[in-house]
Amino acid sequence: MDHGLIMLDQIFVDGAAWVRGLFPLALQPWVEMLLKIGAIAAIAPAIMMYLTWIERKLIARMQNRFGPTRVGIYGLLQPLADGLKMLIKEDIVPRGADRLLHRAAPGVALVPAILLFAVMPFGRRMVAEDLNIGLLYVLAVSSISSYAIFMGGWASRSKFSVLGAMRSVAQIISYEVPGVLSVVAVIMVAGTLSTVGIVEAQVQHGWFIFTPWGFVGALLFFLSGVAEVNRTPFDMPEAESELVGGFHTEYSGMKFALWYMAEFLESFAICAFTVTFFLGGWDGPPIPCWTLAALVAVLVATAKRLPLIAKGVGMVAMGGVTLWWGLQPIPSWIWFLAKTYALVFVLVWFRGTFPRLRVDQLMGLAWKFFLPMALLNIVAAGLWWSLRDTPAGWLASGALLIAGSFIFVLLNKPAPLHARHYLFAD
Repeated sequence: MDHGLIMLDQIFVDGAAWVRGLFPLALQPWVEMLLKIGAIAAIAPAIMMYLTWIERKLIARMQNRFGPTRVGIYGLLQPLADGLKMLIKEDIVPRGADRLLHRAAPGVALVPAILLFAVMPFGRRMVAEDLNIGLLYVLAVSSISSYAIFMGGWASRSKFSVLGAMRSVAQIISYEVPGVLSVVAVIMVAGTLSTVGIVEAQVQHGWFIFTPWGFVGALLFFLSGVAEVNRTPFDMPEAESELVGGFHTEYSGMKFALWYMAEFLESFAICAFTVTFFLGGWDGPPIPCWTLAALVAVLVATAKRLPLIAKGVGMVAMGGVTLWWGLQPIPSWIWFLAKTYALVFVLVWFRGTFPRLRVDQLMGLAWKFFLPMALLNIVAAGLWWSLRDTPAGWLASGALLIAGSFIFVLLNKPAPLHARHYLFAD
C-alpha cells in the first residue's frame, strides 16, 4: 500500500494519531478517548439533521414536489432552521404527568442510539472501540429503547400516549426475536462477535448477502430493524389517525426533537449494521478514485442553483483529488457510507410507497413468518457451512429456504371470505 492510499483511506486515523502525538505519553490514552467521544458527539447530530433533509427531499420527489428549497441552496440549511425552531418552542408538561420521567425519557431513548456508534466500523481501523462482543453489544444497547418509550408514554398521563407506548413495546419485543436470530448465522460462519471481525471474514470469504442464508438473513435483520424503529410500514405505534402521535403525543419543543433524533439515529444504525453484517462493511471493488472525482465534478458542474464560485471551488478540489489520489482505490469509508445511504434510500422508499399495516398483520408477520424463517435460516447456514465450497451446499440451503418460505406463506394464508347472512327479527 503506497503513501497516497494511506493518506486518503486512513486520513482520519492518521489525523487522530497526529493529534494524540502532540501530548505526553501519559495523557495519550485520555486524549484518544476524548477524540473518539468528540467524533461521535459531532457526527451523530449531523447525521440526524441531514437524514431529515434527505427524507424530505426524496419523499417530495416521489410526490412530484420540490421539498425544502427556501433556507440555503437546495434547502441545505433547513435542518439548522428546524433545530433552532425546536430550541425556542415552549416546553409543555401535561398537568398530572410524572415530570421527572417525562423529562428523562427522551434522553434515555437518545443515549443508546448514540452508543451504537461506538462499535460501528466506518472503515479500515475506523471504529471507536473494537469490542470482541461487538454484535452482542449492539443487540443489548438497541433493546434499551423500549424502556424509554414506555417511560415516556406512561409519564405523559395520556391515554393516547399509553396506548402508543404499549403498542410500540409489544412491536419492538416481537421483532427483536427474529432480528436477533437472523444474525446467529453470521456468528456461526464468521466465528466472532466483533463487528470488525465480521467484516474481515466477508473480505476473506465474500459478502454474506451473496449466499442463500445471507440474503434471507439480511432481509430479516433489515425488516425487523425497520419495525423496531417504528418506520413505515411498521409505524402502527404512531398511527396519527388513531393515537394522534403515539407515545410522544404530549412532547413539544426540544424534548420532541430528542425523540426524533433517536429515531433517525437508530434508523441509520440499522442500515449501517445491515451493511456491516451482510454487505461487506467497508469492503468494495478496487475502482480508481478518479472515477468518483469525475462523477462529483460532473454533478457540481451541472448543478443549476450552485453559485459559480462554488462550482469553481468544487472543480478545483476534484482536480486535486484526481492528481493526488486518482489512481488509488476509493477509500473504505466512502464504500461504507455509500452502502449505508443506499439502504437509507430504501427506508425512505418504503415510506413513500407502502401503506401502514394493520396491527394484526404487523404482529402476525413477526411471529408467524419472520420467526420460523429465522430459525430455518440457521439450519440453512449450517448446511451451507458443512458443505461449503461445493454446489451441494448452495443448492441444499437455497432449496430449504425456498421450500420453507412457501410452506410458511401457505400456512398463514387467510381463510376465504364467505357471504354474510343476516337474520332480522319479525
